[in-house]
Amino acid sequence: MASTTAPRVRRAVRSDWVARAGRIGLVAKGASYALIGILAIQLVAGRGGQTADRQVVLHRLATESWGPYALVALAVGFAAYALWQFLDAAGDRRNRGDDAPGLAKRAASVGIGIVYAASAALAASLVLDAHRSTGSGGGGGSKAPQETARVLGWPGGKWIVLAVAAGFIGAGLANGYTGATAKFTERLDRRRMRRAVEPAAVTTGVVGHLARGVVFGLIGVFLAQAALDYDPQKAVGIDGALAKLAHQPEGPWLLGAVAAGFIAYALYCGVEAAYRRM
Repeated sequence: MASTTAPRVRRAVRSDWVARAGRIGLVAKGASYALIGILAIQLVAGRGGQTADRQVVLHRLATESWGPYALVALAVGFAAYALWQFLDAAGDRRNRGDDAPGLAKRAASVGIGIVYAASAALAASLVLDAHRSTGSGGGGGSKAPQETARVLGWPGGKWIVLAVAAGFIGAGLANGYTGATAKFTERLDRRRMRRAVEPAAVTTGVVGHLARGVVFGLIGVFLAQAALDYDPQKAVGIDGALAKLAHQPEGPWLLGAVAAGFIAYALYCGVEAAYRRM
């Protein structure tokens, strides 16, 4: 029975509908990065924006008259992206193998899937509770300090937080390397691209990955400080990392550059949705 079931599972995992789910998810992922970047640029321009992460963006959408429609679309997209990540890990769609490096990459896909499944659940819950969210003024600030405080209270919590910090720093370095070397182009089916699309894809990919590298690296550094000092208030999410940039001597320029990088990454996600090898 197992010998006949396994090939069926592999065929299901590698089917076209799974690839379509991934492409839908990439559009939603790009939309969330675009909204984070737009809010930050509005802040730099003095137009009432704010530093935000995905959670803050979802709460902000819940206060708009058209927000529930956007939240439904994002919930579906995030859920589709989470499903693609889970099935990619389970069925090894990208042929990363069963050795230690391959299993580590597949485990990372599971972690990403969990993050996006949580975002889908939050978006769905905000739709259901839209009448409570109306007029809340955005709400939903980052919970990084509270979550860090809870983990630090666990046995070995300091080392868990340090491990998460190392993961963020590693993700920052990986994004920086991917952006600097344009390694992301290996994921794209460049033969299907129109000639005018390729330079735009490379430019947005480089700028976007470098911006993510900066922010993920900052999150990791501040998480590590929180663990070493047993001070959860030093922990930050994406919104906190952007706020730290804003408070530097050249803060508006730094924040504006990273915000523009996030918008570039959003555009690159659109390129991936169209041309990525799934």
